[in-house]
Amino acid sequence: MAEIKLATEVRTEFGKGAARRIRRADQVPGVVYGHGAEPVHVTLPGHDLLLALRTANVLIGLKIDGKDALVIPKAVQRHPLKGTIEHVDLLTVKRGEKVQVEIAVNTEGDLAPGANLLEFVQNTLLVEAEATHIPESVTVSVEGLDAGDSIVAKDITLPKGATLAGDEDAIVIQVVAAQAEEPTEDEAAEGETEGAEA
Repeated sequence: MAEIKLATEVRTEFGKGAARRIRRADQVPGVVYGHGAEPVHVTLPGHDLLLALRTANVLIGLKIDGKDALVIPKAVQRHPLKGTIEHVDLLTVKRGEKVQVEIAVNTEGDLAPGANLLEFVQNTLLVEAEATHIPESVTVSVEGLDAGDSIVAKDITLPKGATLAGDEDAIVIQVVAAQAEEPTEDEAAEGETEGAEA
């Protein structure tokens, strides 16, 4: 995964007023923590951060007080209506270090013929991977699966270098039979009328 470099400044002002001023300047308040170090409060460029976070588990390179730091996003707070980033928590990582992250589960293939529905019990998997080689997602084949079939975490082939960190017996995807809708009273009455006319 490519590293995205972002400009950052150490933040000395705190509180709601300071956070509002930061956001008005198209900046995002954040905190960098990890490796037993004291958390560092920073501001990051809003638009650049938004673009960077389009990639799941993106690796971000920061310069904090003249020192280089590698971080991954751990928690992102967004405005409920605007979708803008309100705050971000960033975890410091080192090259070669293993980290636990959630990756998206995607599917490919067609279910067995019939009125079956694919249900995601969980749409992410908790995996452990090297900080600079975190997979973005995993793709699972659902080809030919029928109602009652399911895929558990341990059945999913993970990208090279990633290992399962969550419950290996957890159901990730299951196939359920589509429920036939009960006819409404009007539809039932129409059916009876048509039967009488025939």
